[in-house]
Amino acid sequence: MLDRSIGEFSRFVVIALGCTIFGFASNRWLLALTLGLAVYLIWIFWQQSRFDRWLVNGRRGPAPTNFGVWGDIADDFYRMQRRHRREKQKLHAMLRRVQDSTSALREGIVALEDDGNLAWWNPAAGELLALQPSDAGQPLVNFVRDPGFVHYMHSDGRGPREPLTLSAPGNEARILQLEVTHFGRDEALVIVRDITRLHNLEQMRRDFVANVSHELRTPLTVIAGYLETLEGSGMAPNGWQKPLAQMGEQTERMTTLVNDLLLLSRLETSERDSGGEKIAVGELMERIAREARSFSDGRHEIGVDCERDTLLIGDGTELHSAFANLAMNAVKYSPSGGPIQLRWWVDQRGGHFSVTDSGIGVDPIHIPRLTERFYRVDAGRSRESGGTGLGLAIVKHVLLRHSAEMSVESVPGHGSTFTLHFPPQKLVSETAA
Repeated sequence: MLDRSIGEFSRFVVIALGCTIFGFASNRWLLALTLGLAVYLIWIFWQQSRFDRWLVNGRRGPAPTNFGVWGDIADDFYRMQRRHRREKQKLHAMLRRVQDSTSALREGIVALEDDGNLAWWNPAAGELLALQPSDAGQPLVNFVRDPGFVHYMHSDGRGPREPLTLSAPGNEARILQLEVTHFGRDEALVIVRDITRLHNLEQMRRDFVANVSHELRTPLTVIAGYLETLEGSGMAPNGWQKPLAQMGEQTERMTTLVNDLLLLSRLETSERDSGGEKIAVGELMERIAREARSFSDGRHEIGVDCERDTLLIGDGTELHSAFANLAMNAVKYSPSGGPIQLRWWVDQRGGHFSVTDSGIGVDPIHIPRLTERFYRVDAGRSRESGGTGLGLAIVKHVLLRHSAEMSVESVPGHGSTFTLHFPPQKLVSETAA
């Protein structure tokens, strides 16, 4: 830029000197200098006007051919225009490749603009959500009217969230999974998957487990009755006392497993929200502590620390099952004489129930899978303790129905702390009640 200014100044000086010399030769140097500079300025303004007209007309075609500083500026604009055109072509090509690649995906992809309005979607999303080209610019909630999805879209949150499962618009038999990711200022990306087959398979599995468990209850009851009769009546042959006792233990274990399977199946198939009972947490914890002490048979020190001025809204039976599962696990996996602490407290984040034991602990690599059905950290020890492998799976589903979460802190060999976190809307003070 400095070189151009120096060049234009040099050109101005040359013109001024030329006009002055010509003026001295003709004895009218002032008139010659004035006319020369006026012509130079008119020439400069004419080039500027040509360049301005080219800008006003949308810079169509190459920049006008000028000389001097305006010629340099026009050349720079022309080079910038060509570079911008090449970059624009690259962006268009990249956008076409992205659209072509997303059009080939089986998952639906929907791009949303401000206020959740439809900006673009691939053919799979159009087919799954029944979208038409004329729907562009309208809110997505106008076409997916499920109340859960409307709340899901309007809830605060950045980044990816847990997927939402619902029926397809206009087709109750098709099950979709939608996942919303926010980005930019007010933009979002919605991923739509057809999980009808997986949903049907899961439903078949649940029905099978429920039906088989229900059918097993009757024969187990009959077997347990006959074993109890044989053991209590003295009709069993000599030497059969130990086999009968073992058969009774295994029958009881099988009955517990069936009952857990039925409870888990009911939790999975029932409505997501829990009941509206008001459960006194202090009374519930005292009852669980009595059951745990009875199960421990004096082998453990079980303490209770509870803020009693609290009522928990939910299903009493389900909450008892969740709390008791954690307490019984602490008894099963803690050595004799080890302390076990049941604690309930309330803070600004909600209510919290924790069970701290002095047992074998859990390696951190196992913690993410603890709530899976039949998952065992130590299969041999779990079977010896009489566990079914379903206790924490039941806890997980009870928490889902109560909008609660579980966290686990554990050090192998030094015990574990399982904590259930309930949101503030699930709590009512006894004074207010």
